[in-house]
Order: sequence, then C-alpha cells, then structure tokens
Amino acid sequence: MTTISYSAPGKIILSGEHSVVYAKPALVTAVDFSLTCTLKSTFSKGITYEKQMQFCIDTTLSYLKSKKIKHTKKDFTYSISSDIPRGRGMGSSAAYCVAVSACLYELFTGKEPPAETVNSIAFLCEKHFHGMPSGVDVSAASFGGLIFYRKEFEFLKHISALNFKIPSVIQDQLVLIDSGKPIESTLHMVRHVGKRYNQHPQEVETALNLIEKTTRRMVVSIVKEDAGMFAESIKDNGRALVDVGIVSKQAQTLISALSAFGVGKVTGAGGITKGSGLILFFLNKDASVDDLKKKGFNTIPFVQSHTGLRKE
Repeated sequence: MTTISYSAPGKIILSGEHSVVYAKPALVTAVDFSLTCTLKSTFSKGITYEKQMQFCIDTTLSYLKSKKIKHTKKDFTYSISSDIPRGRGMGSSAAYCVAVSACLYELFTGKEPPAETVNSIAFLCEKHFHGMPSGVDVSAASFGGLIFYRKEFEFLKHISALNFKIPSVIQDQLVLIDSGKPIESTLHMVRHVGKRYNQHPQEVETALNLIEKTTRRMVVSIVKEDAGMFAESIKDNGRALVDVGIVSKQAQTLISALSAFGVGKVTGAGGITKGSGLILFFLNKDASVDDLKKKGFNTIPFVQSHTGLRKE
C-alpha cells in the first residue's frame, strides 16, 4: 500500500485584490498556515469520492492524458487536515487544489511532480470551484514566499517568485484582524465588481489604477525596508478597495475603529452584506497586538511562509 502526503500553505494578498482580474499586478505572500492531503492506495473498488475530490481526479487525469504523460488510474482513501481559516480570503481552496493535485500526480504517475505542473493542474481545479480565479492563490500555494503575479490573458501569466522576504521592520508590525466571514462567495464578489465596472467604468478604473500603483510601491517599500511607505500603501489600497465596492459597512466601521492603532485594508475577495473577511493591519510603533486584544479585536498572527508545495 502506497502512502503519499503533500502540504501547501495559505496566502495573503498584500495588494492587488480584484485588480488582478483586470490584467493588473498583485503582490501575494504565502503565510504560515497550511493544508495537508494524505492519500493511501487501495485495492478496494467502487469508491465514491466527494465532489471536490472527484473533480480534482478527473482534472488531473485529463491533464496527464493531454500532456501524454504515462499514468495509471488508482483507487485510494484520503484525509485532509488544515489550519488555514476557511472563508477568510487565505486561499484555503487553493491550498486544497495544490496539495491534492500533487498527491494525485504522484499516485497516478509514480513520480514526484514539478511545482510548475502542480500549479497548472491546481489552477484548472480552482476554476471549477471559483469560476474566474486569477491564478494568484494557487501560485502562492505552489511556490511559497513572495509572489508578484500578473495575468495578461488566460494563456499568458507572469509569475515572479521574488528572491527577498518581508523584512522584520514590516512583518513585526503586521497582524490579521477578522471582520467576519463574508456571506458572498469569491465568484459572487468577482461578478459584483464586474457589474460595478460596467455601471461606473471611470470610478472603478481609477480605483483599479490606484491599486496597481500601490502594489508597485509596496514592492519598493519591502525592498527598501521602508515601513512608512508600506503603511501608506496599505492606507491607499484600502481606500481604493472601498471605491471598488468590496468592503462592507461593517468592515469599514471596524477599520475606522482601529485607526487609533494603525492602518488596515481588506485582504481577499471581500464582502458587502456583513463581514469582508480578514483585514491586513499595520500597527503604529506605539501599538501592540495586546492593545488590540484588550479592546476585544479578533487577531490572527501574520507570519510569512517561505515554503510552497512540500512533500511530507
């Protein structure tokens, strides 16, 4: 009996939410939360898999066939374990697609898969779950670290794994704050922005251009270890996301209440009815996580992960 196990990290979008769908860049980092898939081959026949797993099986087999990669379909049992918060814009489904695709590739071919191949298969799986994903989530889960991503066309994507890290002068001031789980799905929010773009093209285009500008400034701030520039980028990005229409009144009120401690922005697809998912928050020098906890704010540690897909 063969046992195969792979893990993939979650992600946080530092800048580029929704604008990445419109051929603008996004800056993303893998974070120190992960999902692990473990498969065990079995001689049992007629196993019924849940819909998500069955689609990943079909997608992987189709990919292997299209690329003329020698393979044999095998039945298996599996388990999934994860500490990535679900429904909070941290790429839980992307990590699932990456870890599962890697396991299936090795099970069917007998070989360890290249991260680039897993990224391609996982993106096809993610399209089934979210309809119009940019591909940035699965790229972060596949490669880890900082990713500068831009999709020009469905067939042309620029994925740059940056060879530097978020410096401690910035990372030590970052924390994630939960504004509440969005009612809307990622697909719903992407369509919402598309509809808003059609109705108010000038307003939304201006906001998307500002997000692109802040994405580039954020990269520079990380390279220069300029915490002040990084904080300003978060502030500008947050304002632009409100203009795009993905930040609920509830989340806006929360960010306003937090302003005494620093600056924040929604990270992820957002939400408009109640919660908008996680807020990426940069603390002032004289503020601390303990200060936030004393005020009753829900915090999640921000720790960058430098490892992507990993065989366990």
